[in-house]
Amino acid sequence: MREPQVDLGRQAVAEALGTGLLVAVVVGSGIMAERLTDDMALMLLGNTLPTGAMLVVLIALLGPLSGAHFNPVVTLVLAIRDRWAWRRGLAYIASQVAGGLAGTMLAQAMFGAPLLELAGQARSGAGLWLAEGVAGFGLVATILVGSALARPALPWLVGLYIVAGYWFTASTCFANPAVTLARAFTDSFSGIRLGDTPGFILAQIVGALLALALTGWLLRPLEEQAS
Repeated sequence: MREPQVDLGRQAVAEALGTGLLVAVVVGSGIMAERLTDDMALMLLGNTLPTGAMLVVLIALLGPLSGAHFNPVVTLVLAIRDRWAWRRGLAYIASQVAGGLAGTMLAQAMFGAPLLELAGQARSGAGLWLAEGVAGFGLVATILVGSALARPALPWLVGLYIVAGYWFTASTCFANPAVTLARAFTDSFSGIRLGDTPGFILAQIVGALLALALTGWLLRPLEEQAS
């Protein structure tokens, strides 16, 4: 991702805003889908398309300000690869988590639900953890390879990957610790039981680190040619 040229305060606000709007779309579209249909496939479709569309918008608009991570595992991977100062990485992650919780509150308020309520939807087990590892791996690989080889298309690549991920992963492709935690506070279609979040988050981190290792090896010849 292109290195932003603005100060850390603005970068942090952009990360909070982007993550908040992303979560508001995930949670809000899930609630809307529940209210419009009893068909689970249509609910999932109604949750999928707005999420992918909003990602395209947010990455295109906020990318020049903060790099448009909106995701602690993306920040972690780039901090490791580019040797960020710890202060910057922590500021990004704190902003993402805070923005995600604010996004849940916004969506809940728009639909007349309690601002924060514990989710009751169980999402646990080896298959779901594997799915989240795959989700995290694929998202980070898409970002790293896309940044290197197809940067102008990156917003679309990420949005389309998440749309596909909703349907081919058993977990519906959370792929984001901040979003995962935020979704623990909505008892709606998109929710996840708070006690199930650690398994998802650990799997996302493992998948992201594997993507960093593999894509680093794949892209090394191109980096050496460019240097």
